[in-house]
This record gives sequence, C-alpha cells and structure tokens, in this order.
Amino acid sequence: MTRLAVFDCDGTLVDGQADVCWAMERAFTRAGLPAPDNHAVRRIVGLSLPAAVRSLAPALTDEQNRAVTEFYRTSFRARRDEGLLDEPLYEGIAELLHTLHGAGWQLAVATGKSDRGLAACLATHGIAHLFTSLQTADRHPSKPHPAMLEAALFEAGAQPSEAVMIGDTSFDMLMARSIGVAAIGVGWGYHGTPELIASGAGRVVETAQDLAAALEETLP
Repeated sequence: MTRLAVFDCDGTLVDGQADVCWAMERAFTRAGLPAPDNHAVRRIVGLSLPAAVRSLAPALTDEQNRAVTEFYRTSFRARRDEGLLDEPLYEGIAELLHTLHGAGWQLAVATGKSDRGLAACLATHGIAHLFTSLQTADRHPSKPHPAMLEAALFEAGAQPSEAVMIGDTSFDMLMARSIGVAAIGVGWGYHGTPELIASGAGRVVETAQDLAAALEETLP
C-alpha cells in the first residue's frame, strides 16, 4: 500500500515568517502603499502571492496588485541571494522526514512558494532528495484549490485514501477536505487549533514526535 505524506512548507516545515513579513512590508512601501500589519501577513502565509496580496489589500487595482507582487518577489530574491534569508526547520522536522522516508513513506510538498524558492529552501537543509513530488504556486491555483494536492497524488501514484495532508493553515485543511484526503494540523504555525479543526483537520499536533505518531495512526 502506498502511504503519501504531503507537507505544506512555510509554517509547517520551516519558520520563514520574519522574512515574509519583511518582504511584504518592503513591497507595499515600494509601491507607495501602507504596509499591512505583520499579524495579517502571517495569516495569509500559504496562499499564492497574488492571492495573498489581494487578501491583505482587496481594494488594490490589478495594476497595484501586480506591482506589490513583483516588488515582493524581487525583494525576497535579493534577500536570498545576499545570504540573509533565514528559514530554519522546526524542531524535529529533519528527523521526522528521514524516519518517514526510511519507513517507506512517499513525501511531497504543496506550497505557496515559487519553484525557485522551494528548491532553495530544501537544498539549504539538504532534504530535497527525500521528496517524490514538489508542487508550488508557479504551476497551480492558490490553495485551497486542490490542484497541488491532486498533482502530488498523481506523481506518487496514490489514491486520496492513501494520503495525508500536513499543514498549519485552514487553506491546507480545506484543500485536503475538498478531495477526501485526511488532514493533520500542526500547532506551531500561523492558524490556531480551533480554526484548523473547523476547516477539516482530523487532529492537531504540537510536536514533530506527535506528528509521527499521528501519521502512523492515520495510515497504519
């Protein structure tokens, strides 16, 4: 039997909130617009970039949205190229991924990051080789649309009943629920436990060790 664990990235595998908030503030400022509150920015982590900007500032024109989006991309890319980007893995995540891989699980990522951003993040931590499928906002509609998850299932040769979505936001839970994939929320990210449960999480875990046990119980 195939067992597929699909992970969100920001807020689930890595903690990149400081750089996301910095880049979003810089993007709005460069576009001559008021910068959004950092709490609001953390709430939209996981959406594709244009959808995130639209959620933060729904009154922007399409042209303004495009400007903020491009300023964000260039600012974030420059920060990465300068070696200033800080996206640490959450405690216990590296060990969990290696353990699952060694136990025969297939692993995937479904993220609002770009292809380039995800590749750089995984390469930095030396874990890219562990994943069967990498799905990003470059090739799919924004979460909670299920396209990313459907592509991961296809590439892994898995049925919805053979997969689990792991994420920190309601976007991840809703995406999984829409196509009948089990969902586990993590409590160390950007949306709270009640919201994750209400959006479809079967359970919410607080540590990587608890996540390992939850995965084995969900797909024994």
